[in-house]
Order: sequence, then structure tokens, then C-alpha cells
Amino acid sequence: MSVIEGDAGKYAGGDGAGKPTATEDLLYDVIRRLWPLHRTVVRAVERELADTGMTAGEHALLDALHTEGPRTVPQLARTMGLDRQPVQRWVNHAAELGLVVTAPNPAHRRSPLIRLTTEGAAAIRGIQRFESTELRQRLADLPAEDVRTALHVLDRLGEEFRHLANGSRVQREETDSQGSRDSRGSEGSNGSNGNPEGHDSRPTAPLMHKGRSGA
Repeated sequence: MSVIEGDAGKYAGGDGAGKPTATEDLLYDVIRRLWPLHRTVVRAVERELADTGMTAGEHALLDALHTEGPRTVPQLARTMGLDRQPVQRWVNHAAELGLVVTAPNPAHRRSPLIRLTTEGAAAIRGIQRFESTELRQRLADLPAEDVRTALHVLDRLGEEFRHLANGSRVQREETDSQGSRDSRGSEGSNGSNGNPEGHDSRPTAPLMHKGRSGA
């Protein structure tokens, strides 16, 4: 957030006088809440897991495997939006706890699949039952439509910030410009948004627990 706030003065935005619009103000408020919310959720999960030997990261790992099925470490890292190293550490510790095991990967011999053991599946199901009960009791006043709207906003923020993190903002603008030139006939169109290799140049945007990436 500090980077965004520090750079905000560089750009003319909102009403054309450098002031953000009401929507931009609301988006800043959402972004400002994300980091403290994340830390608070992690602390709450760690307290919940105090007697299990698991960390909050391993909770997320088991949840991803329970949702997606067996995955490689690189796939898990992409699904969770993290580097491979912490995910590998969680896998190693979860294996020590008997919650996951490695299995041969027919698609990639050097990148084994990580899958839940019977104990791991039972552990994450028990945790999710407890969490579901807590959510129902504590957040019963939130309408489903509000939750769907929140998910939509978070998904869009995640997508755009992934573009920024990947340095693809300029690339996407250049791609749009290339596509416009193609549509005017000044350059050959290949139906790929200006990407000469015939592929969409936008990076994929895996969502939490919805990744389907390859190894």
C-alpha cells in the first residue's frame, strides 16, 4: 500500500484535477484493509491450529490439496500465489506429520505429485467443519449477494495486481495498440491480440483454490 500511496501523486486521476473518484477512494480503502486482514486471519488460524502441529501455511496447503486434488509443488505455488520455497517447506513438514505424501507424476518425472493421506484428508475436513460453524455463527448477518460481490472485487484486484507484479501493464497496453493496428489492416492479424506467436499475451490469473496450471 505504501508504494501505491507514494506514487499516487504522479498520476492525474479521478475528476481530472488529481483527486480520486469515489470509487477509487473505496478501492484504496479495500486495499488498505487487505494486509491487516490477512495478518489477523493468519493469527486466528494459528490459534485454531495450536494443538495440531500445523502452521497456517500448512492449513492453506491442505485446503488447496483437498479442493484441487493431487498437485505438484510448482502447481501449488501458482495456485496459492506464492514462491515455491515456502510451499516446499510446508509440504516437507506436512509429510513429517503424516498429512501428505509424494506420488509419481506421469506427466513430469522430476516433479512428483503431492497428495493428502487419509489422516491429512480427515484433518482438513475436521478443520473446515469447525470453520464453517464459526462462519455461520459470526457472519450470519452477511447476505450471500454481498459475499459474491466481495469475491468479485477481490478477484479483479488480484488479477490487476498480478499484472502489475509481472510488469505486464505496459505489455498489455502495447498489445492493445498492436491489436488496433491489426484491425485497421496496417499489419497482418493473427487473431491473437497482437502476439506474433498466436497466444494471448496476458498472464494467467489463477485464483485461490481454482488453479489448473501444469507442472
